[in-house]
Amino acid sequence: MKRVVTHSFHLPRLPLLVAGIALLATGVAAAAPQRDAILAALAAEAKAADSAFAGFSAERGGAFWNADHTGGNAETPSCTSCHTRDPTAEGKTRAGKSIAPMAVSKTPDRFTDAEKVTKWFNRSCKNVLGRVCTPTEEGDIIMYLSGK
Repeated sequence: MKRVVTHSFHLPRLPLLVAGIALLATGVAAAAPQRDAILAALAAEAKAADSAFAGFSAERGGAFWNADHTGGNAETPSCTSCHTRDPTAEGKTRAGKSIAPMAVSKTPDRFTDAEKVTKWFNRSCKNVLGRVCTPTEEGDIIMYLSGK
């Protein structure tokens, strides 16, 4: 009786497949320690400001990201004014310059440089809210965008 093979798996290709997956994952994984350190610093600040702080929330971050706020520039009432409701999409500044997607899945090094995180949150929050964001707001937004 002849054996019928319905699928084939070639072992010599397995190491190449594993190596390819490892290379793809490296870009995202390599950025995680810096992002984790930024989140840890924000958590310490949040806890110092509010002893009831219990952690960041991607759900709160998404609500903040998509909400219209008052107090800031009337032309930029929300994060989505420049970044769009879809964090995986490219945004545009008020001057028409492109902004890389905010979603970590599309821009893996997003939120990995503490100086840039501080600079852009300060600038953007002042535009949207008329004040700097709290550490909890920043952490919630980072958690939201890290999951996108």
